[in-house]
Amino acid sequence: MIQFVCQNLTIGYEGKPLLEHLSFSVNKGDYLCIVGENGAGKTTFLKTLLGLLPPLKGNIQWTQSSQQQKIGYLPQQTEVQRDFPASVWEIVLSGCQRSHWWQPFYSAQDKEKAEQAIKQMNIVPLKHRCYRELSGGQQQRVLLARALCSASDLLILDEPVSGLDPKATGEMYEMIRQLNQQGITIVMISHDMGAVIEDATMVLHLGKNIFFGSKEEYLKTDIARYFALRQEEKER
Repeated sequence: MIQFVCQNLTIGYEGKPLLEHLSFSVNKGDYLCIVGENGAGKTTFLKTLLGLLPPLKGNIQWTQSSQQQKIGYLPQQTEVQRDFPASVWEIVLSGCQRSHWWQPFYSAQDKEKAEQAIKQMNIVPLKHRCYRELSGGQQQRVLLARALCSASDLLILDEPVSGLDPKATGEMYEMIRQLNQQGITIVMISHDMGAVIEDATMVLHLGKNIFFGSKEEYLKTDIARYFALRQEEKER
């Protein structure tokens, strides 16, 4: 079942296009990796998808069963956000705000949802810890738990393993993989070709050359080979 469709979409800032003529659809249960060089428009696309930026042209059509209140979003963290002085419980519970922003208090159902997300991310021992005291990997688990409180259909992740050590990176990818296996659609920006090869079902490559299609189709293209070579050079 189609979850959303981009139709002749042009995105950018202040009337200046970054990407034009994006047309593709994402199905329920897909694992879409968005790749491309820095500055290619990946984060801008995610913000447009979330409704944080208006499209310059074209549109994004959502199916009736996938309204935006069912979307969880994990943005890239800033240094200020990493130092946020709140408890893990407070941050995770705040993910429930999007579902009924007009209500001033959290319901018992909200608190149960937050408890389940904390268990799912294996951070129960951290529940009453201050967020700023956690490691980078622990913080990302907290933010993923928060996103789960908003999501039942789709998770949008902007570089979820950025800055993490190899162990924390592997653990984060495993959690995302499990969520996808449970039926949640994943749309994730990644510079990691390993993640594309291991987990993606679909790939959107943004930049001078745009590609959308299956992982198998992508890995056969010159675009993928060039991008993989560029990543290897940066890692040396």
